[in-house]
Amino acid sequence: MHIIISNSSNKPIYEQIKDNIKEMILSGELSGEETLPSIRMLAKDLRVSVITTKRAYEELEKESFVTVIPGKGYFVKNKSEVLRREEVLKKIEELLEKAITTAQTYHIDKEELLQMADILYEGDSHGK
Repeated sequence: MHIIISNSSNKPIYEQIKDNIKEMILSGELSGEETLPSIRMLAKDLRVSVITTKRAYEELEKESFVTVIPGKGYFVKNKSEVLRREEVLKKIEELLEKAITTAQTYHIDKEELLQMADILYEGDSHGK
């Protein structure tokens, strides 16, 4: 696995690692069910802290690009699952852009918009 880390980048190292792996998954270089290197092995190869590689893997898991099987390691999710999630996120992003534009047009401040989003989100999580 070829990961490029730039010391001159404004992005934290864990984020650079995450972005590299994410790109490899989306491009098909890493395929579904493929095992990622262990946290320690990747840290050693990249000459970074295990905390850094652990954070990158945890972020990839949060974003649904990988899954962890305790005692076995991290595995790439199937591309169809990854792409489906990316499509949903893109759709949500488009809808949020429309909401933000409308809010700005009518001088609704960010805090009020976020408060509305929090209320709507919490309402949906209770079976609404």
